[in-house]
Formats: sequence, C-alpha cells, structure tokens
Amino acid sequence: MADRRWAWAEVDLAAIGHNVRTLKASLPATTLFMAVVKADGYGHGAVQVAGAALAAGADRLGVATVDEGAELRKAGVTAPIHVLSEPPPGAAGLVVRNQLIPALYSRDFALALSKVASVAQVSAPFHLKVNTGMNRIGIAAEDAASFVESLRGLPGIAMEGVYTHFATADVPGDWEFERQAKCFDATVRELRAHRIDCGIVHSANSAATILHPETHGGMVRCGIALYGLHPGEATRGRVDLRPAMSVKARVSQVRRIAMGEGVSYGFTYHAGAPVTIATLPIGYADGVRRGLSDSLRVLVQGTECRQVGRICMDQLMVEIPRGLTVSMGDEAVLVGGQGSARIEIDEQATTLGTINYEMACGYGARLSRRYTGQQ
Repeated sequence: MADRRWAWAEVDLAAIGHNVRTLKASLPATTLFMAVVKADGYGHGAVQVAGAALAAGADRLGVATVDEGAELRKAGVTAPIHVLSEPPPGAAGLVVRNQLIPALYSRDFALALSKVASVAQVSAPFHLKVNTGMNRIGIAAEDAASFVESLRGLPGIAMEGVYTHFATADVPGDWEFERQAKCFDATVRELRAHRIDCGIVHSANSAATILHPETHGGMVRCGIALYGLHPGEATRGRVDLRPAMSVKARVSQVRRIAMGEGVSYGFTYHAGAPVTIATLPIGYADGVRRGLSDSLRVLVQGTECRQVGRICMDQLMVEIPRGLTVSMGDEAVLVGGQGSARIEIDEQATTLGTINYEMACGYGARLSRRYTGQQ
C-alpha cells in the first residue's frame, strides 16, 4: 500500500511475546496471567497486542470499558476478558452478550446483571473489587462480606474472583503498600469465614508482579510491563523487558535558513548561524507533546538532532547538525532505536514530569501502526 502519511508508530509483537514469557517465568505454575490491553493496548493496538500476548501464554485479558471488550470479541478473541471497573447498569446487556467478566461493587449493577443473565438463561461471572485504601473504586473492605451475602439470592450471577489494586507497589518498603496487602488478606479471610468461595484472588499489578512475589496469588494483572516499559525505577534491572513501540516519521521538507531567522510559532528559536532545518509531519495531535518543544531529541541517520521551535499540531522542525546531509523521505526516529543510538519514551515522560503510561497512550491517538515480529 502506498504511504498515505509519513508518520507512524511501529509495534514489535515479538517484544510483547518476550515480555509475557519473561514475566510469567517468575510466577507459580498455578498463577494465571492477565494481559491488560485497555486504552487500545496502551496505544499499541489492543487486538494485535491481545493476539501476541495470548500466543505467548497469557490466560486472560483486561480492559477498562465494555466497548473495549466488545471490540476484542468482534475481532474473534475467545479468551476470558475482564472489565476492570464496574460498567453502568445499562451496559449489563452488552456484558452478557459479549461474555465479559465485569468488576462488581454496587447493588444497582448486580441487579441489572442478574436480570439480564436470568432472561438469557446464563450464569454471568463477576469479580468483586475491594477498596483497600486507594479510594478510587470498589466495595469498602469492611463491607465486602455483608455485600456478597446480600447477593446470595440473586439468580444468574456468580462470583468468580476477588481483587484489589495497589497504589504504591512500585515503592520498595512502602508501609502503605504493606497496609493495603494486609487489608486485602484480611478481607479474603473474612469472606472465607462466611463460607464464601473467593475463586481467583488477585492483587498484583506490573510492579507487584516484579517486586512482590508474595502477592502473585491466583492471578497477576500486567499492563505497562507487557509493553516493555517499567512501572517505576525500582523494577529496572530486576526483569528483562523489551519496549515494543517505536515512533517514526519521514522528512517532508528540508530548507536552509540564515542566521537570525526564526522557526515555528512565537519564534522561540532563532538560528545562531546558517543552518539546515528539516520538517517532520508529526505533531502534538499525534502524541508528540507540545511541552517537549526545544527539548525533544530526534534521530536521523543514526545521528542525534535537536528539535527546534514550538511543536505544532501536525508538524515539528529539527535542526540538522553540520556535516549531516538530509533529504526528503529520510527516516527520523522520535522513540526507539536507529543505528547504535536510542531514544526511550521514559526520557520524554521525565522531561514533561509525567509517566510513560501517558506518553504511550498519547502516541496511539492518530498515528497509524505498523506491526513487526508477528507471532
């Protein structure tokens, strides 16, 4: 197919497979592995990532919304799919039709799910989400047992698992992590004391999977690590993760400007000497954040080049070092490797004072994706 646009993201599905196998290698044989592919696979493409993860041994998938789960079903995915936060009651029908496993922590949704499942004459599984202190979503830990008891008479629904989410699993020695873990363990014990079958008990996100093997339990839920990105500094050096995403563009125009001439909106950059400027057809609408203006590094022909002037919605400009000859159509790398040089998405996140999660999702906004290393 002819190029429609000289800007794209490349996703190495072999890296996804490697990361799944590497993370699974640290788990007990009985611990399930959930590949979290919400937010369109953190910008990598949910359907393609799901396929690569399942082929590498993932057991289940996790999404954030019913629509995300339905998209995977439409693509032919048959593995169990979890919706990791409770959908609105009005979405219960889509949950049942697409055989999704929702989080559940309110009676309103429980009633809606029970009604739809009963009409369909099926048993709809759910996982009880317990709030152990993050205070985002979930049933209060102290109310979990009485809440599940209140659901006993509802037909058509069955609790398959119980889980919580850690706020500080990436911080070694953090007392609040320990407090959450103890609270969750106590909640599970209380549920079992009420003769409630907890099924799959899970709490480990990527950071806990790597740093806290005592939390592995019945299943781990790996998101950011699946994509080869670290959840925090503490996990670096602990596990061999391979970044899956590269962001690339081709030079769309090359011009020579004189000393003193400006580049882009506001003329935040003026040439200190005659210089060559290359334009790349990629901008903040593609996830190249405007806050990176005048600080972004770009690789061209394996050489580090400085991005100059304000990043525009659809374009950005790069100063070409003396002695390097660049032509229209040359490939530039904004994330990833070229020759012996490499630019990590974490570097851009640090410059912006944000996290690699946000950067990866942003690059999924408008860029087409090209997949390599198909499983």
